[in-house]
Amino acid sequence: MKPSLFKYLSWIFLVIILFGCSHEQEPVEKQSKSVDYLRIPLNKFFYNIDPSLTFWGSVNTIELVEQLFLGLTDFDLTTYEVIPELATSWKANQDGTVYTFYLRKDVKWTDGKPLTAHDIVWTVQRNLLSGKAIMFKTLYILKNAESIYLKNKTAQDLNYNNFITSNDTLSSLGIRAIDDYTVEFTLEHPAGYFPSLVSTWIFRPLPRKVIEQYDDNWTDHIQTNGPYKLDSWSKGNKLILKKNPDYYAATKVKISEIHYYIVPKPSLALAMYENNELDIISQSVSLPQSELQRLNIDPILRKEVHSKRNFCTLWYGFNTQKAPMNNVLVRKAIAAAIDKNNLIKFVINDHHSPATTFTPTPVFGAVEADKEIGIQFSPRQAQKWLTEAGYPNGAGFPLIVLGHDNSDTLNKTYTSISKMLKYYLNINVRLQTFDRDSYNDALKQPSSLDMFDITWCADYPDANNWLYDVFHPNKGLSWISWYNEEFVETIEQAQQIFDPQERKKLYQRAETILNQEEVAIIPIYFENTQFLVKPWVKGWENTGFGGQRIHTWWLE
Repeated sequence: MKPSLFKYLSWIFLVIILFGCSHEQEPVEKQSKSVDYLRIPLNKFFYNIDPSLTFWGSVNTIELVEQLFLGLTDFDLTTYEVIPELATSWKANQDGTVYTFYLRKDVKWTDGKPLTAHDIVWTVQRNLLSGKAIMFKTLYILKNAESIYLKNKTAQDLNYNNFITSNDTLSSLGIRAIDDYTVEFTLEHPAGYFPSLVSTWIFRPLPRKVIEQYDDNWTDHIQTNGPYKLDSWSKGNKLILKKNPDYYAATKVKISEIHYYIVPKPSLALAMYENNELDIISQSVSLPQSELQRLNIDPILRKEVHSKRNFCTLWYGFNTQKAPMNNVLVRKAIAAAIDKNNLIKFVINDHHSPATTFTPTPVFGAVEADKEIGIQFSPRQAQKWLTEAGYPNGAGFPLIVLGHDNSDTLNKTYTSISKMLKYYLNINVRLQTFDRDSYNDALKQPSSLDMFDITWCADYPDANNWLYDVFHPNKGLSWISWYNEEFVETIEQAQQIFDPQERKKLYQRAETILNQEEVAIIPIYFENTQFLVKPWVKGWENTGFGGQRIHTWWLE
């Protein structure tokens, strides 16, 4: 039976009452800036500045690494096309299995010594074999990398310590320095996305002599090569970066110092910002949800609020190996019963964008919104699909368990979704909360959960990082234990061709299979981060992923 308009509006009114709105407050009196350096908060989850220990969830480390270390490539922040950074140019052979990068000859470490192709080769070898690099599997794209890693791990387990230094073994790895300023990568298979991939932290050259001398404590004696260098680090409190005079484009760096403050709570960061003790609140520290309405009506602060896409997607996964979630009609019914627009508007009170596909624009290969791929909110269609699945009006449908991590903001989301499923489909949902550390274990298959939430963010702006790295049944993370032969063939083919338009068509087909035909997941929204930026910070623009490009900003 189709819900009446009265019931539908009543549900919206109930949500507003349940979650409430912030009260308008008088704006804080503002002062002018009186210091000549940039002040930025980091959240309390800050531990290191080692690029090899970086992954998409370590937003603080990503921010610092961006200021301190150069990547082979970077991205145009308007188009997100790959552009040179440490490399001046690159080329691929005819079948796309060998890439040659030509390096700048004016890049130095902060000890004054030149950065060469040999530093990149050593870094890749070290990150593959040390057992410490978090994203080491990213290197499996290189010829023989996976087999070398597995042999080395076996040797380490057996205390064969000499394997890691075997030149014969390392010579078969798909990377070599042709000369001091030319590095060649040989790949396991063609990869049109490889110039994007080498921008990631696992490929960023590290200071060999410092690491060999100090091992795990090398960042206490750090040598870097980016636009800034570490001046001081009061752990748990504050870091100061200063402009690197040996940076190849030092004359273009206008901000001489960056002061990072480790702030334990978003509310404290906001108070510091309003007291002109911070110049920007960005990805590292989220604005308090309870304050967003006040900020957006404050006559001064509302001019400093910026809402920008951050290349993250909140999505719900199904345990596709467990009944009743192994029934595609059930999955479609649940997807069609979730009203994402009202969820975002009335429950989350945020500026996220409803999603029906997984990869957000402008990531390469993302589906444009006008394509209308995915499952739209439709209670009538949801009920029809559930009836076809054998559960008319939810009759006989078992209790489902929805797992989530412990987040105040997302708790409202989970509660509201469970109410939607009860209201529209008469499905009962039990919410199971996990702390940050135990949630990953709970997701391992086979899992007792029926549904679960995950936020996925970009390592690099290419759909390969989304569709292949997450959902490939053997090479991806594969939380949902889902397999579709056409999907796998499509994302593998998209990896190995170079024509951009053909790649986009393949990724569009993969999104259709994932989100519309098979409904293996439910994309909820593409995240938009709200920033506060003081008017004297000029040249600021959101990067969407990775650290901020502060070397292009200036202060007035």
